[in-house]
Amino acid sequence: MSDAERRSWTWHFKSPPSAIWPLLADTARFNEAAGLPRHRITEIPQTDGSVAYFGDAKIGPFELRWRDRPVNWVTEQFFEHIRDFSSGPFSSIDAHLTLAPDPNGRGSIGTYTLKAAPRNMFGRLMLATRFFKASGETFERLVMEADRFAAGETPAIFTYASPVPDAETVAKVARLVAEIEATPNGHGLAQRLADRILTAQEVDLWHVRPLALARDWGVPERHAIELCLQAVKTGLLELRWDLLCPRCRVAKAWAGGLDRLPTGAHCSSCNIDYDRDFSRNVEASFRPSPAIRPLESGLYCMWGPMSVPHVKAQIHLEPGEVRDLAGTLPPGPYRLRSLEPGPASDIVFEDGGFPALVIGAETIEPGEIQPPSKLRFANLSTRPRVAIIESRHWVADCLTADRITALQTFRDLFSDDVLRPGDEVSVGRVALLFSDLKASTALYQQIGDAAAYHLVRDHFAFMADIIRQHDGAVVKTIGDAVMAAFARPADAMQAALEIQRRIAGGGSGGRDLVIKLGVHQGPSIAVTLNDRLDYFGSTVNMAARLQGQSQGGDIVVSAEMLADPGVAVALAGFVPRAEKAALKGFADELTFYRVTP
Repeated sequence: MSDAERRSWTWHFKSPPSAIWPLLADTARFNEAAGLPRHRITEIPQTDGSVAYFGDAKIGPFELRWRDRPVNWVTEQFFEHIRDFSSGPFSSIDAHLTLAPDPNGRGSIGTYTLKAAPRNMFGRLMLATRFFKASGETFERLVMEADRFAAGETPAIFTYASPVPDAETVAKVARLVAEIEATPNGHGLAQRLADRILTAQEVDLWHVRPLALARDWGVPERHAIELCLQAVKTGLLELRWDLLCPRCRVAKAWAGGLDRLPTGAHCSSCNIDYDRDFSRNVEASFRPSPAIRPLESGLYCMWGPMSVPHVKAQIHLEPGEVRDLAGTLPPGPYRLRSLEPGPASDIVFEDGGFPALVIGAETIEPGEIQPPSKLRFANLSTRPRVAIIESRHWVADCLTADRITALQTFRDLFSDDVLRPGDEVSVGRVALLFSDLKASTALYQQIGDAAAYHLVRDHFAFMADIIRQHDGAVVKTIGDAVMAAFARPADAMQAALEIQRRIAGGGSGGRDLVIKLGVHQGPSIAVTLNDRLDYFGSTVNMAARLQGQSQGGDIVVSAEMLADPGVAVALAGFVPRAEKAALKGFADELTFYRVTP
């Protein structure tokens, strides 16, 4: 950039860097609001295992082609993005943002520097006339809007002119909203969802995440999930299953149904192959129906820090280079790795100084502990590398397949969305509840078949209602027994307690019933049996055997259940009694715990 020109702009924000960073580092949102065009990215693997990223777009009369350098950033500190152009008016553009606390107040100071080198006479003319002036005016508008949003003064981050729907679409959306609210799954939220679909920025619609909606709207997560599921059935949304890369956590494969879900995928960005796991990287993703709000293909920015918010620092290093940078990371589990495929090192950072990230010829390891608020990156290898510090916490607001398929509404509305015959998917953790009516045979003989039929039917409705209210789903019924699944052990425990409380209080429908319950949690295999999603494995067997140990009116739980922190909270005030027994199908005597509500 020897003949490059630069301009800098500095702003004072009312809010601290932690509030401003997610807004300005969301470069896809920023670029869309700025009116920049979408672009296409081509990823080309290199011989050393790295990936080269090339982009192309059209702005006015100019056909632009460029190579993206990996963005450098440290969360809440700075980011730098450089593009080297092979066509268009510029040879390179370098955008650099720094954020720091305001030493004179509670807010922060941000400085944005834009550097551009002309490629031809058009570039020199643009730099001499409108380029920096127009850029500065756009930056000023968007930055001030972000500042007002962070301070809670406006409901939207940026001013955005959404496409205006025609009268037919408006009428159709109104009809769909009414249809959704006519079901138990609308929860009075359908109009808010419709308004979002019609008016939100495109970046908010590529992945409509129910858990994010629940947080933004202050409503229960289950209500937002049920709303989106019902919106799919009515035609307002589409549901697809995304297979997320475990490194960049971007969907590199997807399917419209579980029966078409691939067993794995290749991430061209990270140049790795990866498998699927219902509990980790298969996400239920929603987007507007094309008939309501079509989304055009293309990206506004691939490499912004908020495109991969789990990556807290990403720094390019030349061979032998060591960089010391300002940066503070909160305690938690982290992974030290490189952008290129290769080894990684997992650490748990507790407090104090963060260890240096040291890249060797064949290793990536933590180095010496650095002073507080400092980060060190060292490349001891013989080729350029991009060092990465990432949080090992999974994608925020990711509605994984194990959770949504354990909801009763999903099984009611999408009973035909099952795995293809013979397919099986690992589930890292599922909580299973088995129930049975005690002395049911004698009861049926006493009251007769017709009365018994109605009794069992009412019993199933009683159980299903409690299970649904606790974010679970009835997997199947066997005789008068129920098998239910929950994504979270605490939900299964709360449901079991509620069942026994209601039974003890005469809330089961009039006749005195005694229910036996067993609850266990652990890994499992999701399969399709009898045309429905089911579970298979030792976790299923254990839960069923624990129910067999129940005497009725109690809950028999495994040690694995009691070890869950959420279950411990649910059982506050109870004294689970430890017992041992030989369970069919298990070699050794096993310890379990009896809870009597």
